[in-house]
Amino acid sequence: MAKTIEEINEKIKQGKAVVVTAEEIIGIARERGTKKAAEEVDVVTTGTFGPMCSSGAYFNTGHTKPRIKLGGGKVLLNDVPAYTGLAAVDLFIGATALPDDDPRNKVHPGEFNYGGGHVIEELVAGKDIRLEATAYGTDCYPRKKLETLINIKDLNDAVLFNIRNAYQNYNVAANASDKTIYTYMGVLRANLGNINYSSAGQLSPLLNDPHYKTIGIGTRIFLGGGTGFVSWQGTQHNPDVPRTDKGVPTRGSGTLCVIGDLKQMSPRWLVGTSMLGYGCTLTVGIGVPIPILSEEILSYTTVTDAEIHGAVVDYSSDYPNLKSDILGEVSYAELKSGKVKLKGKEIPTASLSSYPRAVEIANTLKEWIVGGKFLLTAPVAPLPGVEAGIKFKPLKERPVE
Repeated sequence: MAKTIEEINEKIKQGKAVVVTAEEIIGIARERGTKKAAEEVDVVTTGTFGPMCSSGAYFNTGHTKPRIKLGGGKVLLNDVPAYTGLAAVDLFIGATALPDDDPRNKVHPGEFNYGGGHVIEELVAGKDIRLEATAYGTDCYPRKKLETLINIKDLNDAVLFNIRNAYQNYNVAANASDKTIYTYMGVLRANLGNINYSSAGQLSPLLNDPHYKTIGIGTRIFLGGGTGFVSWQGTQHNPDVPRTDKGVPTRGSGTLCVIGDLKQMSPRWLVGTSMLGYGCTLTVGIGVPIPILSEEILSYTTVTDAEIHGAVVDYSSDYPNLKSDILGEVSYAELKSGKVKLKGKEIPTASLSSYPRAVEIANTLKEWIVGGKFLLTAPVAPLPGVEAGIKFKPLKERPVE
């Protein structure tokens, strides 16, 4: 049995495609077997909704009269600095950017009430954003100061461009020290007082295509409530990690670089987020369709939370000191139960990502496809797999003379 994306798209156009979510396919395959399920099902949809720091947006403001060269100058968006080193009126704002007057962690733990992720959320929501700029002035761009309100509907271009999203598995965070710590994995109480994780598990996109058989450069996806594309492998893409017999990585592995039209998106799926004692980020909704081209691909999408294991890492010592030690491994079924047993203790768990919202994304993508509003794309190039020999390397520090 073999299908092509072209054949599946034709069925979508005719309203005949069979589309199910990664949650639904588990029971279907168990009842009918993977061979029969692969024959009947055309697409499996996935979803994830969680904090994703390596996110940002770029846009073109349009030229002023007289012209101003923002490049090389300073630009604030609602007091949050934007990167100007692209061109005259092209800007980039990152999700973790902070206002210059934010106290950070001077009074620990800092609250980080507003940052780049919040600017992106408000921009997508159609709110006016205050732009303040200073420039050095040139003969062709003489203006040196600009204060105005900008709105997404007036921008020439507004593009979400996230260089590392949808991690394929990730650390499970704990704290073995004798004091509470504040991390990007949330607040971790002393003496293994709690465990935090951040993944949709069996619904997560790359866990349903562990060897990147269908997800690659050019794959059309659900992104932030609109449509987007996989534009490259994400930074820190690290496929060569320990995996189970079914190919599921047990450590942080593949990542996606994604891009899409910000004007199509929604503040429901792009949410500015504050991490106590750590900083600001953006919570992002992503959904990826898996075309069922073979029984093998179908079998990957039947992965369950019980078959996905994450490494429990001590964020008080091992993580900050870049040690590879782990406290143990736990399954996502255990994590989602609300407690795990580790080091002789029963420890409560909590998720930074939302499984119900991941389900909603998978179902929304399913509705788009069934309704003929969303066609699949064949990747123009695959993501690098284990065979690529990619290893995520730490910074090689060298003395500065």
